[in-house]
Amino acid sequence: MTATRRPSSASASCNTAEGRVVAAHGRHYEVELADGRHLKCFPRGKKALATVGDRVRISLQGADEGAIEQVLERSNLLYRSDDMRSKQFAANVDLLLVVVATEPAFSDDLTGRALVAAGSAGIDAALILNKADLAAGLDAARARLAGLAALGVPVIELSALDPAQVHARLLPLIRGRTCLLLGQSGMGKSTLLNALVPEAQAATRAHSQALGTGRHTTTSTRLYRVPEADADLIDSPGFQAFGLNHLSAHEIEQGFPEFKQAIEHCRYYNCTHRHEPGCGVLAALQRGEISPERHALYQRILAENESKNRY
Repeated sequence: MTATRRPSSASASCNTAEGRVVAAHGRHYEVELADGRHLKCFPRGKKALATVGDRVRISLQGADEGAIEQVLERSNLLYRSDDMRSKQFAANVDLLLVVVATEPAFSDDLTGRALVAAGSAGIDAALILNKADLAAGLDAARARLAGLAALGVPVIELSALDPAQVHARLLPLIRGRTCLLLGQSGMGKSTLLNALVPEAQAATRAHSQALGTGRHTTTSTRLYRVPEADADLIDSPGFQAFGLNHLSAHEIEQGFPEFKQAIEHCRYYNCTHRHEPGCGVLAALQRGEISPERHALYQRILAENESKNRY
């Protein structure tokens, strides 16, 4: 699936246009039009339903502002939940890039959850192992990622401090795609972004000023162009939690591709793959075809969602 690189052309009326949301901060949005102009936009009504990557129809409000009238059809939508609510943060994504590092230690649980989110939405994913120049932690990091690599998730080793290496290893992967860059704080995601998009720091500061936030928008999400690869790169804030409360039991299953064939052998159509007799997933787990760590992650996510839905 290859995303359109530029927003749609202007609509029939001179007072309306179509564009793409390239930044979001609360109820403030930055929308890029087909002619390259960037407008500060607000949603109609009380709800802020658009997100970065969305294609939207807006009504023009003067020279540099607009109102979002409609969010156009999406190919997918990614959410992330915390204890309070689920929040959408990126749409129309072709590839999820999860950044981990040799140090500090990354969370297997959070990495796995991000991949489940991608899998449930039908989005390809890859892991970027940053700080590969730090030999002391490299073998341990490789070992921790080996199980995901065995599932077919690409693992790209690099040092974000070497822009030439970043370009050589990532530009072929992201070419022609809309990519979401995601990672825990401290993994070097910002350094990686700056290697791919040198103007990102300046653009982020300008965006903060345009929205009147008065601060660096490290808590906001923004889309950048990577012209060398004809790609779009969505940068999302570092995360220390990745709840998936919005997913149904079936959607959680879809986030575990190694379950797919095993599920076909489950005796019961509504099998939860935890304790039922004749469960194909549990049988595959016993045979070593599904890792205990991945099955434990599945059970945690399912239990969390069941608990949330009781209240």
